[in-house]
Amino acid sequence: MFMKFFRQLKYIIPSENSCYNRWVSTTVQKDASQLPEKRKTIETDKLVDAKKVKLETKSPKNKKPNLTDEKYDETSYYFENGLRKVYPYFFTFTTFTKGRWVGEKILDVFAREFRAHPAEEYQRSIETGKLTVNYEKVPSDYRLKHNDLLSNVVHRHEVPVSLQSIAIVHMDEDIVVVNKPASIPVHPCGRYRHNTVVFILAKSHNLKNLRTIHRLDRLTSGLLIFGRTSTKARELEQQIRNRQVQKEYVCRVEGRFPDGIIECNEPIQVVSYKIGVCRVSPNGKDCKTTFQRISEVGDCSIVLCKPLTGRMHQIRVHLQYLGYPIVNDPLYNHEVFGPLKGRGGDIGGKSDDQLINNLIKIHNAENWLGMEEGGILPIANPIKCEVKNSRENESLTEIEAQQTKLKSTVDSITDVGHEEPIDPFDPTKTTFDPFCHECKVNYRDPNAKDLIMYLHAWKYKVNNLYKVSGL
Repeated sequence: MFMKFFRQLKYIIPSENSCYNRWVSTTVQKDASQLPEKRKTIETDKLVDAKKVKLETKSPKNKKPNLTDEKYDETSYYFENGLRKVYPYFFTFTTFTKGRWVGEKILDVFAREFRAHPAEEYQRSIETGKLTVNYEKVPSDYRLKHNDLLSNVVHRHEVPVSLQSIAIVHMDEDIVVVNKPASIPVHPCGRYRHNTVVFILAKSHNLKNLRTIHRLDRLTSGLLIFGRTSTKARELEQQIRNRQVQKEYVCRVEGRFPDGIIECNEPIQVVSYKIGVCRVSPNGKDCKTTFQRISEVGDCSIVLCKPLTGRMHQIRVHLQYLGYPIVNDPLYNHEVFGPLKGRGGDIGGKSDDQLINNLIKIHNAENWLGMEEGGILPIANPIKCEVKNSRENESLTEIEAQQTKLKSTVDSITDVGHEEPIDPFDPTKTTFDPFCHECKVNYRDPNAKDLIMYLHAWKYKVNNLYKVSGL
């Protein structure tokens, strides 16, 4: 059904804007003004001697490439049941003590702030010296101080993602443009590290030290631009920050979307950064999105979305507010937001704290993907949205021709034009930690519906000079 959705767009979007014309014209005029350089980050590798494990800070603001081959080689991929999986591996999480933690006991902080593991596991880690402060073993009642460096060696299990390859749409000496499949995060976060676009491109395509310019939600597919040089990355990032980049998305929503161009100016507030959820609120930041129905598919509508600001989950939250949520959005098309599922800002009279507590039950990776030994809150009810009279057989030849042409272009300017090997599970590569909770849990593989959301980043334009489009 997902492929039919995209094939149908070839016939409902004018040919001059065809998603298959992956045309890139790099005629951006460089801004002569000097941009302020970003704050230099601390290289934590210099803080430890050669005998100690190399540590890596988790600062999300550090966009400078600092990954080494040693970190890429922590583990490897295998492919099973149509999924890309990662062999479990040992990893050292590090973080500096936050202001609100100062004076609290280390065990209390980890039990409250890092809920991926039970408090008993953190107690054991402290007692065995796996969880340290400034590389020194401490008792579980140690009270944290300013600038304490906390490190915790864990046996890490990553969540499977789609086996679909990351297609390279365009590459030159300055940028790389890829088509990100749904289910794969852009960069390391939460339960994902090697199963991210940044790591997959580095490990499987030898595209290392890419600069992250912008992001897409994990379940959002579509075009993603990386910088290959710091100069170009800063230039494009500044243009995005200054709202000079025009973005266009396509999505499938419930119901028949209204005629004409619909504008939503409702402010959006982040309810919780920790679990990543937003809602419309008068206390939120200014926000603007325009929508236009471009087709109907069964009981659903195909909608063109143009976010004019860049708030978290902006398109998804505005569609929820308008009462036309994305059909398979597992978060914003859910009755956890009340009987109306957030339409018109109605979340069933819940406070933000109540909403957060309810969302925690479904927002973590285990529950969203499901566990054999536990329950799962239902994802939004499926809507029948079959594509009728689609000419998919007729379009296959053209699609293959475009892909062949694109691959030839990429091969001619890089050394990454190759198919990624499909490696099956190798029991000799796996590891086991007798104290690891996840080693004792049998997770079920996610279904296809768990890995897809019908929201696709389709086109970017910069001052009508630089254009990237594709599906």
